[in-house]
This record gives sequence, C-alpha cells and structure tokens, in this order.
Amino acid sequence: MRTFRTEVENPVVEQDIIALEAKIREFQGGSLDEEKFRSLRLARGIYGQRQPGVQMIRIKLPYGKVSSQQLRRICDVSEEYSTGRLHITTRQDIQIHYVDINRTPELWAQLEQDDITIREACGNTVRNVTASETAGIDVNEPFDVSPYAHALFQYFLRNPISQEMGRKFKVSFSSSDEDTGLSYMHDLGFIAKIENGVRGFKVLLGGGLGSQPRHADVIYTFLPTDKIIPLMEGVVRVFDRFGERKSRAKARMKFLLKDIGLDGFKQLLEEEQLAIPIQTYEIDADAYPSVNIAKNNAPEVTIKDQKAFDNWKATNLVPQKQQGYVAIGVKVLLGDFYIEKARLLADLVEKYAASEIRLSLRQNILIPYVKESLVPFFYQELEKLGFAEIGYNTALDITACPGTDTCNLGIASSTGIADELERVIKAEYPHYINNPDVVIKISGCMNACGQHNMANIGFQGMSVRTKNKLVAPALQVLLGGGNLGDGNGRFADKVIKIPSKRGPEALRFILNDYDANGNGKPFVDYYEEKGQMYFYDFLKPLSDVDNLEASDFIDWGTSEKYEQAIGVGECAGVVIDLIATLLFDSEEKIETAKLNLEEEKWAASIYHSYSSMVNTAKALLTAENTKVNTHISIIKDFDELLVASGKFKLDQSFEKMVLQLNQNAPTEAFAKAYLKDAEEFLGNVEAYRKLELTNA
Repeated sequence: MRTFRTEVENPVVEQDIIALEAKIREFQGGSLDEEKFRSLRLARGIYGQRQPGVQMIRIKLPYGKVSSQQLRRICDVSEEYSTGRLHITTRQDIQIHYVDINRTPELWAQLEQDDITIREACGNTVRNVTASETAGIDVNEPFDVSPYAHALFQYFLRNPISQEMGRKFKVSFSSSDEDTGLSYMHDLGFIAKIENGVRGFKVLLGGGLGSQPRHADVIYTFLPTDKIIPLMEGVVRVFDRFGERKSRAKARMKFLLKDIGLDGFKQLLEEEQLAIPIQTYEIDADAYPSVNIAKNNAPEVTIKDQKAFDNWKATNLVPQKQQGYVAIGVKVLLGDFYIEKARLLADLVEKYAASEIRLSLRQNILIPYVKESLVPFFYQELEKLGFAEIGYNTALDITACPGTDTCNLGIASSTGIADELERVIKAEYPHYINNPDVVIKISGCMNACGQHNMANIGFQGMSVRTKNKLVAPALQVLLGGGNLGDGNGRFADKVIKIPSKRGPEALRFILNDYDANGNGKPFVDYYEEKGQMYFYDFLKPLSDVDNLEASDFIDWGTSEKYEQAIGVGECAGVVIDLIATLLFDSEEKIETAKLNLEEEKWAASIYHSYSSMVNTAKALLTAENTKVNTHISIIKDFDELLVASGKFKLDQSFEKMVLQLNQNAPTEAFAKAYLKDAEEFLGNVEAYRKLELTNA
C-alpha cells in the first residue's frame, strides 16, 4: 500500500482515514480477523462486490444534496479509482465500483476535501439520512426540512451509540403530507408539520421493507423540532441494547417493535432519558446556507422539435414555490450515468442555476432554481447530454437495484428486466409515459433495495426449478403497494412467481386489464377492488414451467446460461467475532473512552465504557457457547450463568453495574467512575480467561 498525505483539514476525519489504512495493513498482514475487518470497512462505506478482489464504495450524500463542486470531486475520484460510472441509489447515495481496497484511504481523503464522506454509508450504523428531493422548493411544504435533516446527519456521524448496532438504521424526512420521503417504511420517519405557529414533525417508528415489510407506528403526531435529535438518541440507544444481533433475519427495528409493542418500546425509551446528554437540541434553520442563484444570462435558443419539447415539459418540470423558478427532473435510466456527462451537468447548474442538484429516491436527478425563461435553454443543453428523456417520476421511470450485476445477494437480474419493461411501455403503452400514478420497482432479491414491495407493480428476483431439476431465473410479481400520504402506505401483495423472461408479458396482462377495468381509479384502489386472487387467476398461465424454452434459462442482460450464485451479504450482515478479537476490541473501546474523557466528552466516554463491558461479557458467554443475540440478553445471561453460579466473582450484579448507564446523568464524575468499572471488569475477565485456557 502506498503512503499518502490526507490533506484533510478536520483532524478527526484525518485520524479516521489514517486508522483505516492501518487496519487494512493489519488485515493483509494477518493480525486482524477477517470478520472484524469486514465490520470495520463496511462502516467506512467499503462493500464487497460480486466480483472477487474489488470493492463497491458508497458515497454518503445527506438528503441527496450535491453541489457542483462536490459532483466534480466525485467525478475526479471515480475517474482515478474506479471505472467512471456513477450509480444513484434509492437512498440518495452515489456508488462507484471496481475499487482496489488498498486505495480506499486516499480515495476517502480526496472526497473529504469537498466535505464528502463515506463514513457509515454501509454496515450496522445510522445510514444516509434521506429526504424529499423537493425539500426547500416544495409548493406544499410548511417549511424546509433540509436544516433538520442535516443537523441529524451531523449529530449521529461517528456517534458512539450508533457504531456497532445489530443492524442498519434508516431515517427519512418528508417535506409535506404527500410523504415523498416515505416515512412509513423507515426505522424513523419525520413528516413536516406546523402547530400553533411551531415547527415540528409527525414521527413514525419501526417501518421496514425486506421479506417481511412492516408499516411504521406513529409515535408522535407532533414533536417540536428541538426534540427530534434527543428522541432519536433514545431510540438508537434502546435499539442498540435490545435489538437482535445474531439472527440477521430478525435484527431490524421492526422486529423489536413487533416483539415488545409500541407501549413496551416507549417504556424502554422513558427509562433511557436520564442518560441522554441533551433534552432539547435547538436547530438554527436560519443558519443553514442560503441558495446562491447564478445571474448569468443564457443564449437564446430555437427549439427544433416543439412537440418533443412540450412532451418533455409535461413530465419533467416540477413546480417550485419560489416565484419565477421551476425544478427540472432528469430521468436517469437505472440510476447509472458517466463522469463525462456529470461534469458537464455540474458546469451547467453552476453557471445557470443554483450550483446544486438533488438525487431522488427514484434514482433520478432534480435541478432546482431554474428560471422559467431558461427552460428552453436547459432542455437543449440536457438533450446534448442525453438527459432530456421524458417520463420523470412516471410509470416509465422504473426503479431497480444493481441485482446480479454487482451485488453478492442478487438472485436474478433487475437492471436487465427494467430495461426491457421500459422499452415495452415506450413502444406499446405510450399513454403511461405521462402517468405518475403507476409506480414500478424491481429488486434482485428479497432485501428490497429496489423497494419492490411498496410499488404498485413490483418484481422480485428469484429462481424457479423444473421437474427435471433445471434452474431458471424467475420473478415474484407483487401488486397493490403504494404511498397513501401523511405516513400511510400499503405494501404490495405477493401474487405469483413466473420465469423472468415472461416479465414483459406479465406487465402487458396487468396494464391491459387496468386499461379495461380500472375506470380511472388510482392503481392502488383498482387492485384493492379486484383482490389478490383476481390477478393470480389471469397471471397463472405465465407460471407454468413445464414448457420452458432454452431462452428462459438465460437471464435478461446476459448471454450466459443462468446459474444461481448467491454470495454472503455484507451491507447489513451480522459479524460473529472470535473471543480474542472481542477482548481486543474491548481494550480499544476503553482507550477511546479515556480519550473522550480528555476531550471532556462525558456521554461519549460513558457509551464506550458501556460497549466495552458488554463486549467483554459477550466474549466469556461465547466461550460458554451461549447465545449472544442482544445486549440485554448478554447482560442478564452473564449474571445467571457466570455470576450467580459462582464461576465469576463480582461485588454486585453485572446488570446493576452495567445499567448504571441509564441511572445516571452523563457527568464528569460518573464518566470517570464508570470507566474505572469497565477497566476493572476487563482486567478480571482477561485474568479469568487466561486461567481458563491454562487449565483447559
């Protein structure tokens, strides 16, 4: 690995990057366990690809806002370290692929020069904070949610309470009751409200997609803005302690809510209040950077094809609350575009708009603050870039995850079938090009990165086996999902599984029936009226696998015979550490707690001490072959199996010692005393373990 200068001004970030380089060296030298290294790199946005020896890097872009300078920086990094292709995700991130892991520290350092991070873009952390792409310009918004989303992002970045949870944690902000941030499917969702002149949010808790989607519960109908960060701190603390850690299938917030109920969760939240260092957190929205709109005059243009221009305006212009301006929607096929176009786009919006773009939850780009008089000029310039395709946020705008292109978990192609379905709509159903009410989404597996189970029409990658035990790519057809507004949504029903090559025919069956029998109703209402079995009956002929042809065994977008090859998922994976690695990790947490004390960060020090104690107990329980599914079970089982049995001596119960955490305010005195307890406990466990190994 080459040595490099970070050239990063923030010393915390600089140390983080240097530490990553050191950990890569340790791993490659054999002194760092592979599973521990995986956990560390994922929390730094470094994700293993389907292709061996290379990494996907996820660039974390809070609420999808990207300045022209940042976009140019991302292009430079992609050109030097990757392939020049940028991929917009359904969480408003940008991913680049085929990166050598040895070069990731310098890549990160390059990004940080323009205040761009990869920290906590993957792994069991608080992920990218998403928001309505129209935040700040939405004609229906009570206020701009951007300052609040940004404050929350900053507060939880590198926060010790959210570094090693059982699973990922996702947060969204919606500008208005239209709920374009999709709060109902998030771990924590905020919808902007004003009550009695006070800004606040309707708050939803415990939503999620995946194989078992769950609609979020309303935990507050209105919460003032100064309470949202203290609330989330409490929520994350409870999730960290009580959330599942071993079984990945049950390790999300939605399963904790399902197990203990909303009232049970509120009780745990109340018990955590004393430990939270802040009870109110004022967010100064007025200090949020103001919009800097370019004052350059664009040259006069002559539109050559007026009909094409009018069609584009009908689907790609978004009204803006600022008089005299509109936003322009750029449809990005499958979220993929290249740096040559991205650089020209950065220059265009810097010179003639507000030097920023917004990435959308549907993998598109929105350009805000375009003067109405400049719309013809923008159309012409975007057309040159291939960015003037009609159908922004309509039925033609299909969302799809990378699927088997690069993802370890992909079962069937999602990008290939998406490409074909868009072709079918353009050629055979042109009236749907202007239809914003039919939403089509595709995922390559059950994990729903393409959000298929919240779509009107969804497809999930699967496989199907014939009587002769031949395996072909398949699609689960899901119907009837949709966003109903104000935190209400409906998840799609699984209707039928069909071979992938029959996906276009399934779409034809569905759209033909909708045209004939929908009677102008929204698709969700049409589906609700007809019912699941109605659609199963007319799609059933497509499910027959006794008459498959040779082409059915070749997935979309490839010429190779289909082979089901599922790797080990990483992005939300749970890591099982070796005992020695756990104890070493506890030592590192103690050192971090000491450093926090020197910096007078009492709450951070306390949480690192807490993590060290639980981690240390986990090591001994692992040696005893005991399940270590949650923090709270580790705490209770350590008492029952080791302290109460007399195997391990403690002056008090382990639970009482550890849960001083939420019985004391985060003061300097308590932080020091708690750290001392953690150090002594680790020393005693290490001595116990050494004796145990000696006598073995």
